[in-house]
Amino acid sequence: MVLRRCTTLLAGLALLVPISAGAATRCEQVLQAFGNQLADATCYEKSDLTTNGDVTDTHPTTPLDNVWQPGLPLPLPLLAFTPRTDRAILINAVVTPPEDKTPITMAVSGMQINARIASDPTGQARFLLRLPDNWNGRLVVAGAPSQRSEFTNDYGWSDYVLQKGYAFASQNKGVLNAMLTTSADPLGCRLNPLSGTYVHFYDNDPGKPFTQWAQYMIDAANLARTGIKGAYKGGPPRYTYAVGTSNGGYQVRRAVELAPKLFDGGVDWEGTYVDEAAPNILTDLPPGVLNFPDYLASPYDPNSTAAKNIRGAGYPPDIVNNAVIPASFWGHYYNSYWEVTMCQWQKRLDPTYDTYGSGLSTYNYVGRLPFSDVGENLAAFATTGLIQAPLITVAGTMDALLPIDHHARAYARAVQAGFEQQPGYPNRPMPAYRLYEVQNGNHIENYKAFYPQLEYILPHAQHAFDLLVASVEQSAPLPPDQCILRGGAITGTPSQPGHCANLFVP
Repeated sequence: MVLRRCTTLLAGLALLVPISAGAATRCEQVLQAFGNQLADATCYEKSDLTTNGDVTDTHPTTPLDNVWQPGLPLPLPLLAFTPRTDRAILINAVVTPPEDKTPITMAVSGMQINARIASDPTGQARFLLRLPDNWNGRLVVAGAPSQRSEFTNDYGWSDYVLQKGYAFASQNKGVLNAMLTTSADPLGCRLNPLSGTYVHFYDNDPGKPFTQWAQYMIDAANLARTGIKGAYKGGPPRYTYAVGTSNGGYQVRRAVELAPKLFDGGVDWEGTYVDEAAPNILTDLPPGVLNFPDYLASPYDPNSTAAKNIRGAGYPPDIVNNAVIPASFWGHYYNSYWEVTMCQWQKRLDPTYDTYGSGLSTYNYVGRLPFSDVGENLAAFATTGLIQAPLITVAGTMDALLPIDHHARAYARAVQAGFEQQPGYPNRPMPAYRLYEVQNGNHIENYKAFYPQLEYILPHAQHAFDLLVASVEQSAPLPPDQCILRGGAITGTPSQPGHCANLFVP
């Protein structure tokens, strides 16, 4: 099928000459509906909005890594825009055959809009909207993990909901990803304690506080509603749902805390819990960075002091597979996530701390409270637990970046405390909240390729989404909080209600 294209720059530039007048009219109508809210907007008619459209259509559903798009910096720094890497970062799409990719059983024709959010003075905030021809009257808005792009959820969520007829919107929390830098950069973060490679996260630049994360989720919902009205010539979507993973899961939580008139419910997958009271991410990460070298030297002795210290900081047990490098499950987090994540958060939230002089392995959050604004900075974007729409959290018991008791379970406790603070509790109905724990699930799905004992979270998150929709739209009862036992599924009659008794089952 010939791909029709219409492109416009909303800042007064003329439309490029379209191949098809009909296609230009559809795209033009949608883009005109946005007025001056978008900039550098590009609209394509596509025969397939799923990621199969990467192959079937002239313009891919997910752009290539490190390839310039309208609105991006020119020249484009390496690592600033990596949508293909982003969409595969959390799920196991790299194995053959792909075990953890959403099955695609149909092509979904429609329009795709890529743009910048015009109100961002830095020019980094980006917006994605997919409008299927077979629209079911509903919208899904996705949060972005880490500092990833608006295309991060293409495998995990977009392919899934588009095939069901949902419109799909996403954003990038207002920031590009990162750029290579050096140790001389005051905002440079090394990739791990042994690395000589440094990256500079755009999220640490001036004018990019973490407090913007929630606002960009809300902005994406409002922009998507505008696009839907322009595309389908009707009112707003009948229902709008929020979905997201990690920091994107944080965005989901804030969406249902702050904007119940926009969002009818949400599913947060491994959401980041933010609270100025310890434990939090700034207290969890240093013990891992500090103790892992001694644990490696033990070697991998689960009874060593270092291993006990890591588990004592809230982390799940390690798994050792001598057939892979590194052999340690913890080692993958040490090499790829613990220190660089700590650096990124510290430089934003406690910028006066000497990152590598004083050291991240010995960073003492409580000790820093009298000498910096780190507590106030965390409090400024904290999750409250005061949800105003139904929410489901799906989290893995083996998460070694956001340990389950300090994040998923902590948020569940905050929601319960929030309910108890409401006038009329327990007699007044409250929004439904559920925590579904995936036994042996972890933060990075593709680690299952190295440790077969791990479980995928993706199918449970998608199942939770369908359960949420049925609850919101048909008043179907949500299954109770539960441990999804290894190899099991969410059920109305769980054999292990509440929390998983064991974080890991071999």
